[in-house]
Amino acid sequence: MLHGPVTATVARMAAPNVIGMIATVLISVAEATWAAQLGLEALATVALVFPFVMLTQTLAGGAFGGATSAAVARALGAGDEVRAGRIALHALMIAVLAGATLAVLFLSAGEAIFRLLGGRGAMLSLALAWGAVYFPGAALVWLSQIASSVIRGTGNMLLPAFSLVMISILSASFSGAFALGWGPFPALGVPGLALGFLTGHGVTALAIMIYFARGGLGFSVFVNLRPARAFFAPILKVALVAALSPVQTILTTLVVTAFVARYGAEALAGYGLGARLEFLMIPVSFGFGSAATAMVGTNIGAGNIARARRIAWTAAGMAAACVAVIGITAALAPNLWLGLVLETSSGGVHEVALGYLRTVAPFYGFLGLGLALYFASQGAGQVIWPVLAASARLMIVVAGGLAVVALGLPLSWLYAVIALAMLGYGLLTALAVLKANWAPPPPKPA
Repeated sequence: MLHGPVTATVARMAAPNVIGMIATVLISVAEATWAAQLGLEALATVALVFPFVMLTQTLAGGAFGGATSAAVARALGAGDEVRAGRIALHALMIAVLAGATLAVLFLSAGEAIFRLLGGRGAMLSLALAWGAVYFPGAALVWLSQIASSVIRGTGNMLLPAFSLVMISILSASFSGAFALGWGPFPALGVPGLALGFLTGHGVTALAIMIYFARGGLGFSVFVNLRPARAFFAPILKVALVAALSPVQTILTTLVVTAFVARYGAEALAGYGLGARLEFLMIPVSFGFGSAATAMVGTNIGAGNIARARRIAWTAAGMAAACVAVIGITAALAPNLWLGLVLETSSGGVHEVALGYLRTVAPFYGFLGLGLALYFASQGAGQVIWPVLAASARLMIVVAGGLAVVALGLPLSWLYAVIALAMLGYGLLTALAVLKANWAPPPPKPA
């Protein structure tokens, strides 16, 4: 990470992550397929609740996970394995607390949130039933994501990629079993989708904890269990600011979801299928971005600022190219994606999803560019300006969406607003990183 050729090293480290992240497509396709078998209301409900799944994953794996990887990488770059182990333990503590916080939030305000997003009648009941399973178990998602991020901070990208494949296979299988009642499993419907998803993350989190306990990282994690502010700080200092980016990304989707809900259940279900592909661009970008986080963090810790910058732009270019190819392909041949879920290419749901892909998907490359640079900025410990770029995206969607709804314009206009906001996000993030002044951190106490 400190001396190898940049492009080849980024590619080598990113490849397992990208493969692992692409495996998450299995979960998304499987869940949508199982929901479609449960009926239109179930499919619309999945569109309503899906942003909360992505919020958990992007906070745990992106904001806090990226900050964890960067902090571990900087400690190892400075040659301090004891500090790296202490940071890893404190990251796991944060994961448990964050999961508990989400559970409390849902228990106190879940119904109000779903109503605000347009949930009514049976759709609201299904969303609440899903949340009653998912949110109390959200700590399992946090633990699996944060633990994988600790491993990435050491430069090992293969094991986290394998864990993602494991999560995907288990979650997709158990979601179908619990939702549809395969074999001896009860047919729980929509709540079963949440239970299957949590099962995959729980099994994987347990396996990684055993790996840590047996010394797989090469340094100890569970030796000193006493919490200390000095080891929370390097994670939270970056993560609390970085968290604003995924929160704003999810808020952007939630705002759009609320706007689309005004056009009816078919529109919401169709938008959900299209937006699900957009969300999958986040983990694909993360494949490159997480490699950049570890490499940038290690080089910042060692004082190699010029190399850290070169790594950031290389990873961002690769992510943007990969995501752009997917987006343009989806725009030109949308049934390659929609055909995985929908049995027929006719009907209102298909038409809504088709309109989304043809308008928004060509701009996915700018989303990939912005996200990869955001993760690279975590490695440098400077994320405020990339976060503000996400704020600009949210403001464009809110202002444009309100105008579309107020003027009674067709749904295609809302899609144009989403595309414009995505373009702005990518360009503003690139400008922010170009102007950023990266510097090595001051020495930390052991």
